[in-house]
Amino acid sequence: MATLGMSETEKAAVEAFRRDVVEPSRTQLVIVDFWAEWCGPCKQLAPVIEKVCEEYASKGVKLVKVNVDENSFIASQFRVQSIPTVYAVFQGQPVADLSQARTEGQLKQYLDQILGQLPIESDEKAQLEEIAPLIAMGEELLAGGEAERALSVFAQIAEIAPDNVEVVAGQARALVALGQLDEAEAVLAALPPELAKHGAIDQARAAIALARDAKPVSDLSGIEAKVAADANDHEARFELAGGLMANGDRDGAADALLEIVRRDRAWNDGAARAQLLKIFEAVGLEDPWVSAQRRKLSQILFA
Repeated sequence: MATLGMSETEKAAVEAFRRDVVEPSRTQLVIVDFWAEWCGPCKQLAPVIEKVCEEYASKGVKLVKVNVDENSFIASQFRVQSIPTVYAVFQGQPVADLSQARTEGQLKQYLDQILGQLPIESDEKAQLEEIAPLIAMGEELLAGGEAERALSVFAQIAEIAPDNVEVVAGQARALVALGQLDEAEAVLAALPPELAKHGAIDQARAAIALARDAKPVSDLSGIEAKVAADANDHEARFELAGGLMANGDRDGAADALLEIVRRDRAWNDGAARAQLLKIFEAVGLEDPWVSAQRRKLSQILFA
């Protein structure tokens, strides 16, 4: 904003706006709330916007409140015609009008969309960049069968980022791999409710459920003989799939379940397909192995 021809009061207001809004907005998302003491809707919105902005502070969000009675020049520059008016400002420019967001859910939805599109600097983003290689290391160890080392890695990351859902899920799945199912459930139960619905946590829960259903079998030869004797003995093949999965042979388990679906997809109310989907969720829907198995399943279902 140019200051030529302004009064001293207006110049002071512009300088304060530069300091409080424009400069921080070079790296942060600044939420500017235009309000007034006499405005009832402003007072209703204030607790909502203050609470959400406080929660999003670690994501690089800053709240600045502008009283239009005391800063009429700034309000006029933003063409504020009614209040409350709420703008999101980045790099000195309004990037979104948030005035229609009157609930926590609506405001968070707007902020999540904006933060996903702009290069906002934040403590949370810096932390994620710091721990991403460590999470990848833990996942690699877990995939390679080194569950104890994976658990140690995830536990160390948890000291830095205790509420990171990928870290918590990694801990839980490592505990599952070690047979410590109660401990895995306890790790998930300690999560705040708003984090407990994340896809990574669903994956960990599926892994726990699958492990509780699994019954390791030291000798599968008897079940294999039953399947060899009668290829349509789906109950025996289903039992074989469970034993293979419990013994760590997910390829063999998937092949057995796929064969049941191929021969009789409706068997036992679609139990084989349902079990496959449980395995997919436990392994991770984005995993290349799951993608390959899903293609096989689709080929059978739509052949």
